[in-house]
Amino acid sequence: MKDLSKISVVLPSLDPDEKLVAVIDGLLEYGFSDIILVNDGSKPENLHYFEDAAAQHPEIHLLHHEVNKGKGAALKNAFRWFLANRPEGYGVVTVDGDNQHHPADTRACCEHMLETGHVILGCRDFNQEDVPARSSFGNKTTSMIFKIFVGMTISDTQTGLRAIPRNVLETLVDVYGDRFEYETNMLLAFKTNGIDFDEVKIRTVYIEENKSSHFRVIHDSWRIYKLILAHFFRYTASSIASFVVDSGMVYLLTVALRGFLQDPLLGSIATVGARAVSSILNFFMNKKLVFQSKVSTGKAMVRYYALAIPQLVVQSLLNQAVYTLFSIGSDQAALRTLIHIVIMTILFIVSFTIQQRWVFAPQKSK
Repeated sequence: MKDLSKISVVLPSLDPDEKLVAVIDGLLEYGFSDIILVNDGSKPENLHYFEDAAAQHPEIHLLHHEVNKGKGAALKNAFRWFLANRPEGYGVVTVDGDNQHHPADTRACCEHMLETGHVILGCRDFNQEDVPARSSFGNKTTSMIFKIFVGMTISDTQTGLRAIPRNVLETLVDVYGDRFEYETNMLLAFKTNGIDFDEVKIRTVYIEENKSSHFRVIHDSWRIYKLILAHFFRYTASSIASFVVDSGMVYLLTVALRGFLQDPLLGSIATVGARAVSSILNFFMNKKLVFQSKVSTGKAMVRYYALAIPQLVVQSLLNQAVYTLFSIGSDQAALRTLIHIVIMTILFIVSFTIQQRWVFAPQKSK
């Protein structure tokens, strides 16, 4: 059993009931001695739960929001308070106030954090029969989208049980978002900053099929999914911009050089020159805007062209192979164009995946 005295529990709550009392009692029973309780603008009739808890337990420090600011704002407020007032504290563990995190699991996440120095996510098993269908579908879908479009494998992207070392908190307090989307941005920050994280399996507990949750399915889901898909949207915009520049450069170089070069050589130089300019533009847009990568420019550029040049060759070979296999002649321009678009789209998605997982992948924190 490890000493938890230097780990603070961050417990945000909005309009709590008796379940908050049970959460606090359980945490104290399992050895936690410092709880940062945040009232996120609860109604007057619910305030006594906070006041009674603070009065009865000296282990609790109470933070108040006069109005509801959102879970993200509550978490960041508590993180800042911890950094300013717990100079010897090793880290925090975030816990939801609806009694769906067993204190034994909270302790297990903290112990694993102390052993590894990594962020620890307490992850539920959504294959169990008693998990509400809405929760199972939503979490599995989000995990799949995270894996495809962000390149992160996380089995429970919406878990509120997270043990976070002090040095990581210094990064997370500046992460954007004040409501449920903050927890998603937190995960994305792990990728951007090369922050190591592990998972610990925890009990899957749903009380009254999660009716006490303040999560708004359509509104909050959209806020979360647009964050996850942002990289792909920016990648698409970057590719379109590069295509426009490539086409414009072909035209400009053709006009500029046509008085000096014969047609075959003119076409080759214009194409190569345009592709060189557009690819450099695409590289820097992807590095700075799409993936926001901190990897060195030289290293990333070598990887980028190690991907881009073979991809150009593969695209040409695949096009020709399909034309030959299905006997598609040069007179079938529409069909050839369609095949070119399909192959280009497939390679476009493959290239996105390789760029995020290899070309611009951040170095892991030491």
